[in-house]
Amino acid sequence: MSTTNLTSAWEAICLNFFPVFTQPTAQIFIRLATGWILCTTRRTISAIHPFADPQRQRAHDAYHRFFPKARWQPSGLWQILAKVLVVVFYPSGTIRVDLDDTVFHRTGTQVQGAGYFRDPVRSTAKQVVYCWGLNLVVLSLRVKTPWGRELGLPVNMRMYRKQGSASLIDLAETMIRELADWFPERPFLAGADGFYASLAGRGLPRTEFISRIRSDAAIYDLPAKKKKGQRGPKPKKGRRWPTPAQLARGVKSFQRVKTIERGKVRYRLVYTQVVIWYKVSHQPILLVISRDPQGQEPDKFLLSTDVAAKPSEVIGGFAGRWSIEETFRGTKQCLGAQQPQTWKGVGPERAAVIGLWLYSAVWLWYLQGYRQKKVRCMLARYRGKSHPSFQDALAGLRRVLWRGRINYMFGKHSGPNRITEFLIDALAPAA
Repeated sequence: MSTTNLTSAWEAICLNFFPVFTQPTAQIFIRLATGWILCTTRRTISAIHPFADPQRQRAHDAYHRFFPKARWQPSGLWQILAKVLVVVFYPSGTIRVDLDDTVFHRTGTQVQGAGYFRDPVRSTAKQVVYCWGLNLVVLSLRVKTPWGRELGLPVNMRMYRKQGSASLIDLAETMIRELADWFPERPFLAGADGFYASLAGRGLPRTEFISRIRSDAAIYDLPAKKKKGQRGPKPKKGRRWPTPAQLARGVKSFQRVKTIERGKVRYRLVYTQVVIWYKVSHQPILLVISRDPQGQEPDKFLLSTDVAAKPSEVIGGFAGRWSIEETFRGTKQCLGAQQPQTWKGVGPERAAVIGLWLYSAVWLWYLQGYRQKKVRCMLARYRGKSHPSFQDALAGLRRVLWRGRINYMFGKHSGPNRITEFLIDALAPAA
């Protein structure tokens, strides 16, 4: 596929989102997104501006105003992105999503919405490390790639504010309900870590939920049927079970199952039981105890609101939520989503939205070209590397954008030559 067509494919993705913006702002949006991709240094607005608008068609103030003052709503951006991704990757069947929160580190005490939050990367079980930044709750679409790995493409985001009334759990519930409203006929399967386990009792619409359960959780048997003529209210729970950890120690017979965890085949010993975790939900849940046959890993205690789910699906479904952790790494390390220097009003939140949006847009561009065999699979110089990373996808997009920009700015004088190709290859993996 020619450079022009690949560049047009990127522009076509951006054009889908023009209805979110007014006409002048829409042009700034597509230039800013492209400049963000091409920027070879720290992604401040001032640094992005020369790459976004090399011919200086608009004043740099317009780009600085895009985040704090321009008339556009992140909810409209997310809705269009979710619909585009679902059409491409989930034309039918259950839509799989993942939930988690992360901290975008920021500097300066005047950053709107920033605060001190636990740093999940540097914290350990014995020592909690706090950092200054934005606490973001992200909902990602789980997408399986042609090479077998799963990606987490952000489709919604909320920023947690300490002075606000909504908790992280409330924000997560709001996003799932919003996604269900966007696709009123589709079922969902959501995965999250143990912090969000209480979502199992929130009655999410058309959504089954997989998460961890506490090893010391108070679980109960299903309530016995009320006898004929028996007085009093209908019982809501049965006899108390041992905690999941005690139950695991007492189980004598485990079932051996094959699971697919993060693209790899594994074998696990499992025990399942339908119980009620009364503190979280009055509805039955499926408790899954997963044990490593080699005894090298500690037991895992998982739950699913789908009591008919296979234990291998629950274990594999929970392991697949690791894709959202790779999303956070890619947006921070490769896209510099923490770096735009905007402090006032909704500016910091919108900058984070664009950073996460770019991650999904880059992968969408790359996967569409990869499936059609129209984009070169750029692998880093590592022997034995079997699949492209986000950095490879980003470098592939930079390559075609740089070639298209050079051809546009210098015309026939930029015909293919060894020096031009060398510079493009040097610029593609930069930043």
